[in-house]
Amino acid sequence: MKLTDLTKEDLENMSYDDLAYVILSESKKQMKIIDLFNKIGSLVGLSEKEVEDKIADFFEMLTLDKRFIMLDDGSWDLKERHVQKIIIEEDEEDVGLDEIEESPEMDEEEEEIFYDEEETDDSEDDLKDLVVIDEEEDAL
Repeated sequence: MKLTDLTKEDLENMSYDDLAYVILSESKKQMKIIDLFNKIGSLVGLSEKEVEDKIADFFEMLTLDKRFIMLDDGSWDLKERHVQKIIIEEDEEDVGLDEIEESPEMDEEEEEIFYDEEETDDSEDDLKDLVVIDEEEDAL
């Protein structure tokens, strides 16, 4: 779709983000948001005041639309023209499985520290001092 093929009525019925897509597609270059929205404003017949009032909403619209990307210099372009470079840096602290040293076995003395065969289950003794209070008795 080209801007020259669109009627005034077509332009007025299109959303601003669709118009921005057509403009950026045809221009084949990135644009500052103010220049892009001024172009849209002139196409659909917005006054300067309307452009000023609506540019914040237009910015939000572009940020939410996955077709667009804001570049480092603040200009906008079509995302399809930009390839994202993914850089994976290996952290020096990362240790591969082959680099993990096995821990030495514990000797019998160390095992006794963590496990005592003489311990018994005295969970009932822990509850002997427990007192249950009924809510009705507490209110009196």
